[in-house]
This record gives sequence, C-alpha cells and structure tokens, in this order.
Amino acid sequence: MKTVLRIRARRVETAADRLKALDVLKVTYQDEKAWVLDASTQFPEADLARNDISWFIAMSGDEPLGVLRVLYDPPVTQYLKYGLRPIDGTLNIEQMIHDQRIAEIGRFAVRPNLRSHLLVASRLMGVATREIVSRHYTQLITDVFEADRHSPFGFHTRVIGFKPIATHEIGELLHKGRRITLVLDIKAAYQRLKSRGNWFFRTMTHGWSDAMHRQLAA
Repeated sequence: MKTVLRIRARRVETAADRLKALDVLKVTYQDEKAWVLDASTQFPEADLARNDISWFIAMSGDEPLGVLRVLYDPPVTQYLKYGLRPIDGTLNIEQMIHDQRIAEIGRFAVRPNLRSHLLVASRLMGVATREIVSRHYTQLITDVFEADRHSPFGFHTRVIGFKPIATHEIGELLHKGRRITLVLDIKAAYQRLKSRGNWFFRTMTHGWSDAMHRQLAA
C-alpha cells in the first residue's frame, strides 16, 4: 500500500527548525550535488532575525522534506557580477530589478526520494508566495542549472509560469555549467492559474486572505 504523506510547510522561526532545514540542505546541496562544502554556511543562524530573508520548510510529522529561501530586494550588483546574458536583447535586466519589487527564490531543495511528490515543492511555493504577496512584492526571480538532471526548470515554467530571461556561468554555488535566470510576474501567474482552477492554484493560495486575492485579481 502506498504511504500517503501529510505534508505541511511553514516559515522557519526557531533554531530547531533551522537544524531541520540544514539537514535537507546537507543531504541535497552538500552530499548529493556537491554544490557547497558545508551546508551550515547556507543558513546562518543570523538569518532567523533578518527582515530581508525568509526560510521555509516542508514537513511530514517531524521529518523535514524540503526547504526554500526567499531573499527580498536582492541587490542589483549581485546579478551584475554574474555576467548575465539576456535572452531577449531588448530587456534591461538592471532596470527591471530597479523598477520592480522583486523577491528571489533560492536554496530550493527536496529530499531525493521525494522529488516525484510535487506536493512538497507546491507546499513550499505556496507558503512562500503567501508571505511574498502579503508584503506586496510583484516579481519572483530564480536561477536553475541547465545541466542538472533534477532541475526544476519544467516545474517552474510549465506549472508555475516562470519565463527565462538570461543565462550566466557564474553564481554562488559550486556548479560548473550554465544557469538560466527565470522571472515570474506574480499577478499574471495568479490570473492564469486561477482561470485553470486546478489543484495547484488551490495549493498555492491556501490560507490567503480575501484582500490578497483582490490584490491580484484586479
């Protein structure tokens, strides 16, 4: 009989939850992918008190299943030093970052044996997006690795609606290969997903207030 996981996601606010998040990062980013030498450096304890960073964790009972980090208002200089090559030559990425309220999705990881459970990633994106929308951010930005066989590129583009805008070879992680930078217009994605009315829209908007729905429906 197939085991049915009861998956919940929440914001990381305690030292105990931070250790659970680090456990997922160690299994994935450190041991499996070798993208970092020491997973503990990815989630400093000081992040718990920062207003510009939020971490989220997906749990089944006491077992951590996945983790995600949101960085609010990422500095333009961070992206410029990566040497971004725009896919659309008419797009001014520096200007876009200046003009929009952008939140960066990063350190998105799911335990290897649970990657086929889309609900883990969906719960994480749902709880993160709820906070992002409540803080009135309008765009999401993230990087995926082109050559990674577990890349979430398909999930991000086909399911959520991210659009590729640039590529680059350099980043924070120890990965040799091209990165693809993706952006998501939150309002446009909300309206598209709502028109479909499927399970993913319900998962993404679980716990939203009426005001949050009105904010994106107009």
